Amino acid sequence: MSDVKLKRNLSFMQMIAIASGAVIGGWLAEAPYWFSVTGAGAAIIFPILSVLLIPVGLTFAELTAMLPFSSAVDIWTTNAFGHKAGWAAQWMMFLIQVVEPPMMAFIFITALNFFIPIPANMVVWVAIGIIVLWYILSNFNIGFTGRLATIFFFTMVVISLIVAATFFFSGSWSFDNISSHGGMFPKGFNGIFIAFAVFSLKFIGFEMTPTMIEETNFPPEKIWKIILSSLFVPAILYFIIVFAIGGMAPWKEIASMNLPEPEIVAKFGLPKIVGIAAIVSGILHAFTTLMGFWVSSARVLYGAAQLNQLPKAFTKLNKHGQPVAANFVVLLFSVFFCLFTGDNWVQYIYAVSCVAAGLVYFICCLDAMILRKKFPEWERPYKAPGGNLLFILGMIVSIWIIIGSLLELAIGGYISLIIYSLIGVALYFLMESYRKKHPNKHELVTLTPDDINSFE
Repeated sequence: MSDVKLKRNLSFMQMIAIASGAVIGGWLAEAPYWFSVTGAGAAIIFPILSVLLIPVGLTFAELTAMLPFSSAVDIWTTNAFGHKAGWAAQWMMFLIQVVEPPMMAFIFITALNFFIPIPANMVVWVAIGIIVLWYILSNFNIGFTGRLATIFFFTMVVISLIVAATFFFSGSWSFDNISSHGGMFPKGFNGIFIAFAVFSLKFIGFEMTPTMIEETNFPPEKIWKIILSSLFVPAILYFIIVFAIGGMAPWKEIASMNLPEPEIVAKFGLPKIVGIAAIVSGILHAFTTLMGFWVSSARVLYGAAQLNQLPKAFTKLNKHGQPVAANFVVLLFSVFFCLFTGDNWVQYIYAVSCVAAGLVYFICCLDAMILRKKFPEWERPYKAPGGNLLFILGMIVSIWIIIGSLLELAIGGYISLIIYSLIGVALYFLMESYRKKHPNKHELVTLTPDDINSFE
């Protein structure tokens, strides 16, 4: 373990901003996909999804408070099922986190196009440029990320509500656009089923909070408040935004737009400043999401290295307390996804991320059940209510997410998931081979509540 500890510079409010800010975002460019899946009914689905995800969120809260380590999913699963299962869960967790920064880079470019047209052949390279810029900034004190996230989070929420209010009171908003033209759910049950699965991506972010727990300066038993805020604040905002957009035009028209909010502003001759505000809000959304998921991706690698599942280089910190090697690997993966995601990047990343998320949510709910039975004597500073029933409900929701996301996944997505999984298997066996050749090096570590004080 590195002699240098992660710095406890993240306050309670900064964690709310990072978690909620990472969850919120993307509708500037993603709203057309939402409407293509299930019309304005998405406004109803988001709040319901936030409620359905409560069992998973509270499960994460219990496990985090009991085992407050950056390794998070990895160490929970390792204690429940062993290191092989722990690594498999952690590798899926890394996939959930690392696909988000490049996705946000593309959303940023989509927004930037409104002001500065970017040639099609330059889009990927500008996205990579954004990724590289954040890589440089990611190597500074995490308190900098926390302060930026707080400013961006509250600014984007206020701007988004102002834009929504402008639509509602514009005189052009009509509930007929929502109730007619196919109704709230124009694609029926199939659209609803798919939406409940893939729209869960818009809540991915709450599971990142445990990976930063070693950098927080408040008691870990409070993490449940942060997790629930990262579910309900976005749900309320999505509800308002989708209804605001949906009442301005039929769902098919919105589904065919590139940037619905500024295009609606132009269509109805609303003040141009409203369209600009929507773009600025979208840029802030992209930045907050990119920041949160970048930090979490690096901590997933750092956490795996804590357990000696990856080389010790991933635990090495610079003078600002940042894991340099982990940040660099996140950069490499982000560049890879920028190069190979393709034109249909929204649907592709939605489906791939949600399959991985469903698998991680399922195994974590199962971890909580097993650990309560296996180690009932362990102190649980926060104990999720409802016992096994809560965990079972979480597993049912997870299965729904997995099945729905697989139905939405193109053949290329299946191939990329298989390749990604094989890379994880190869990494595991490479480390196993190294341990056999060097018996006294990189022995696998299993952290327990007894190890908590060593991270203070």
